[in-house]
Amino acid sequence: MTSERNEPATTADERTMLEGWLDYHRQTLAWKCEGLTDAQLRTASVEPSELSLMGLVRHMAEVERGWFRKVLTAEGAGPIYYTEEDQDGEFHLSESDTWEEAYATWQSEIETARRNAARFGLDDVSEGKHRRTGERFNLRWIYTHMIEEYARHNGHADLIRERLDGSTGD
Repeated sequence: MTSERNEPATTADERTMLEGWLDYHRQTLAWKCEGLTDAQLRTASVEPSELSLMGLVRHMAEVERGWFRKVLTAEGAGPIYYTEEDQDGEFHLSESDTWEEAYATWQSEIETARRNAARFGLDDVSEGKHRRTGERFNLRWIYTHMIEEYARHNGHADLIRERLDGSTGD
């Protein structure tokens, strides 16, 4: 695996640091998926878990969409992979699901997230509300949550990747 990851400068201002760490963790997930076949990326880690690298990428596309489109800007964007009947649809993969599609969708959601976030200050409160709690969030909270979300799932990705081909790394 050779993807470049860039940590933010140790003296960066708060917003640059939050955006930098979020991008670092986005790059980490891409790095963990690098060089694998679609079949490997669809492979669940350990039964009975359905957790796979492609599933994690699809999940993070949904998470980016949820926080930066639905909550931050109140955009009426529907789900990408899940449905009311299958709330974990992003993890339920078939042979027809491809890395090319999952990666492109994820990157598109990241670009939309960046554009939407650029319109807000860190203390600005979201235009939308969380679908379950009805709460609003400032952008600082959303960035911090997204860093936490990626960091947790990157830990999963480490274990899945090691199980697939023995590759390890920070």
